[in-house]
Amino acid sequence: MSGPEHHRGDIGRRVAARREQLGLSREDVALRAGSAPGYLQYLEEQAAVPGMGFLLRLADALETTVGALTGGAADLPPGVGHAAYHPELVELDPGECRELLGTHGVGRVAVTTHEGPAILPVNYVVAGDEVVFRTSSESLPGKAAGGEVAFEVDHIDEAFSRGWSVLLVGTARTVTEPGAVRALEERAFTTPWAGAERDLWVAVTPTRVTGRRIRVHHAHRTPGTPGT
Repeated sequence: MSGPEHHRGDIGRRVAARREQLGLSREDVALRAGSAPGYLQYLEEQAAVPGMGFLLRLADALETTVGALTGGAADLPPGVGHAAYHPELVELDPGECRELLGTHGVGRVAVTTHEGPAILPVNYVVAGDEVVFRTSSESLPGKAAGGEVAFEVDHIDEAFSRGWSVLLVGTARTVTEPGAVRALEERAFTTPWAGAERDLWVAVTPTRVTGRRIRVHHAHRTPGTPGT
């Protein structure tokens, strides 16, 4: 599928996020783009599919590109957008951190090797207070057992320039007891995305859990005032 239809449902969200970053009202943007405020509201709130001509004018009004509004930067590393207006960095308590971990997902494990530090993505599951991932004994994450490791998960909301991260630091150990291995296999949401034979389970027992979240307080700025 090609054209704006492929990004249906996302354009309005990106438009609203960019407009709020600039501190503009719908009336401001509509005037710049030669459109009606009512249509801009419809675009932001409904699954509208605007034409390329309007997208070009809208991108110019929002001081961005059509690619940015339609998700053309989706494969770029997260965080290439602008910082939001009025961001706040807040600490998360352990309960919030564990809630954000969920039951499974993709995280990054940091290990120390003879060549220096290494950070690698792994599929993980949460089992009690531990985070457990499946790997191979020959891999770098597999060699982390018996030592201290750091495990991190995060979520970046590019459109709204906000997100969160959770960091666990603790001791890694291999899980070998047949019953425990069987329970983890039943709990696992998916096989490792990297494929191949990965039958070694490594559990991280955290001694420290910390987290941070970037919150955004939206506030409109009047065009032409300092800081706009």
